[in-house]
Amino acid sequence: MPEDKETPVQEPVKEEKPVEKPAAEQPAPAAEGEKKAPRRSRRKKPEGEAVAPAPAEGKAPETVPVLDKMEFDFQYPPLFGKWDWKGLNVADISLKNYINLDPIIVPHVGGKYANKPFGKHKMNIVERLINNMMRTEHTTGNKAKTYKVVRQAFEMINQRTKKNPIQVFIEALEVAAPKEEVTRLKYGGISVPKAVDVAASRRLDVAIRNICKGATTASRKNKKRLQQCLADEIMKAAAGDMQSHAISKKDEIERIAASAR
Repeated sequence: MPEDKETPVQEPVKEEKPVEKPAAEQPAPAAEGEKKAPRRSRRKKPEGEAVAPAPAEGKAPETVPVLDKMEFDFQYPPLFGKWDWKGLNVADISLKNYINLDPIIVPHVGGKYANKPFGKHKMNIVERLINNMMRTEHTTGNKAKTYKVVRQAFEMINQRTKKNPIQVFIEALEVAAPKEEVTRLKYGGISVPKAVDVAASRRLDVAIRNICKGATTASRKNKKRLQQCLADEIMKAAAGDMQSHAISKKDEIERIAASAR
């Protein structure tokens, strides 16, 4: 007979009871309706950061003023970040509806109003000047260059006249816009010149075109740069000087129209 093996007797496992902390070490339960205290942040605050002092009981926390903060009016952003659109005045009533003075920082809409009827009247007047300056083989299709030329020309105008260059440009357009021109009427195969009034939109187009043509023509075979010639042309046109190309063309058109009345 095989010998019976003795089965090992398992000892009972003792259950460990949780050690209770004394009442002094246990946190007190939060009362009903009482908020828990926020945890303190361990993030290291950078040097030089303004820290508001803890408000006293019953007082509102004080706001810390932020230093070196540039005040910026989003409703009237300055042109090129320098020239303000506020306070501009268009004295000519007929041109008031066609000179767009909507506030804009960078006068570049990317052809938003192209191929639209009367779309150019919705375009900012400074951008129309930039587009008209793309005339020669050096600037055609290069709007970034004409943008820089107009910006530097406005800086020169401000240094010389101590005025807002946008206002000086508006005055130049008002003076350089012709009021009469000549058209051809045919009577029995014979063309007869006839003086007619110029529409307001055409007056503005002709004034901008003549100012830009005068600037580009003056810069040819000249030591003066294009931006300097543009600044001279705008200031002379605003003053009604006959040395301005736009003013001389206007007087020529109106003189021919006066003889054809």
